[in-house]
Amino acid sequence: MKKITIVGAGPGDPELITLKGKKAIEDADVLIYAGSLVNKEVLNYNKKNAKIYNSATMNLGEIIEVIVEALKKNLKVVRVHTGDPSIYGAIKEQIDELKKYNIDVDIIPGVTSLFAAASSLKTELTLPKVSQTVIITRPEGRTPKPENESLKDLSKHDATMAIYLGVGMIDKVVEDLIEGGYKRDTPVAVVYHASWNDEIIVSGTLESIADKVKEAGIKKTALIIVGDVLNPKYYEYSKLYDKNFETEYRKLKK
Repeated sequence: MKKITIVGAGPGDPELITLKGKKAIEDADVLIYAGSLVNKEVLNYNKKNAKIYNSATMNLGEIIEVIVEALKKNLKVVRVHTGDPSIYGAIKEQIDELKKYNIDVDIIPGVTSLFAAASSLKTELTLPKVSQTVIITRPEGRTPKPENESLKDLSKHDATMAIYLGVGMIDKVVEDLIEGGYKRDTPVAVVYHASWNDEIIVSGTLESIADKVKEAGIKKTALIIVGDVLNPKYYEYSKLYDKNFETEYRKLKK
């Protein structure tokens, strides 16, 4: 069975790619990358003068056609996605279409923009006594959402929430979050182009963030992170390194 490789190229910084992902790009004869989001610099790792296609200008059928024709010539094909391909990567439909041609895939995970943003914010998304849950979601746009996954419904958990593809409708996002249960003074951070050279961080509360985002001129390619973990009034230290807590590896002295 012929096979292609799908690579998660990371959030933007070309060094935030796995060694395995970098090697796949180095060895590729054909590269198909999501040009609207992937930092083109990661393609510079290629050592074989690969034929490069920008999937931002292609439909699904055209992408599959390029892959099928390249594999007929026994060329190594690498499909390059932004962040980690498992999050809003539209890879399932590509995998299913390739199965029709008896083509399999290897998937190399990548660093998603959420973790790059958390790194830039120097924050822990799961603090004891604050939040032990991270919800990754998006507002409803041209792609519909299941009814029970509305921002209002998810907000009732008061967990840390990472909202992709929502900064362009920041007013509606804020409205839904507050109506759903978050307090108006809940901390919020919006990170534009996390890990890129032009990264911008806008911090505030649900009450102030929309105006701040508009003032910064951010309209797309930004992640919204909501939750008290961003500015906790109180949290407990974990048991992981507690001198009074015994683990399999660290025994209490008697």
